[in-house]
Amino acid sequence: MNRRLAQGFDGDLERQEHPAVEAVVALGANLGDRAETMTAAIRDLARLPLVDEVRVSEPIESVALKPEGPDAAAPAYLNAVAIVTTRLAPSVLLGYLHAIEQRHGRVRSERRSAREPGWEDRTLDLDLIAYGDVVSDDLALLLPHPRAAERDFVLGPWLTVDPDAVLPGVGRVDAALARLREPE
Repeated sequence: MNRRLAQGFDGDLERQEHPAVEAVVALGANLGDRAETMTAAIRDLARLPLVDEVRVSEPIESVALKPEGPDAAAPAYLNAVAIVTTRLAPSVLLGYLHAIEQRHGRVRSERRSAREPGWEDRTLDLDLIAYGDVVSDDLALLLPHPRAAERDFVLGPWLTVDPDAVLPGVGRVDAALARLREPE
């Protein structure tokens, strides 16, 4: 061992605090005890290191989406949105979200990016919708989530937690939701 390391460090070590960022996480479940699973997942989010606060919308129920469109015969989803105030890097937060999904029985049928929609039923789905104003085209970390502006079950609950929310690259969430709800 290096003698200097064995003696300890007595110099000034400047600790750099990273500012907290608000990350938006969409929660969904349509298998098992949906409410209990989501409650447990929210507790898991709050216990993550470098997470200072978690604000969560009331859950809503939505029809399952399949390649052909809404499928009322499939188990309905329970959805909510959490705003997580964190100092975790976005890629680290995403890794924790996947670990929480697995802990709650989520089985991914295949590895895919957020650009490719998944249609399978699930015990828990945690999507990183936005991380502050970060924009990323990296397939391992697409930000904001590429289909967030198309999802009433994300935008509606998000607005109940943050009425002034802005989705990077899209604009105000209330305006995006209004466009989505416009009759065709």
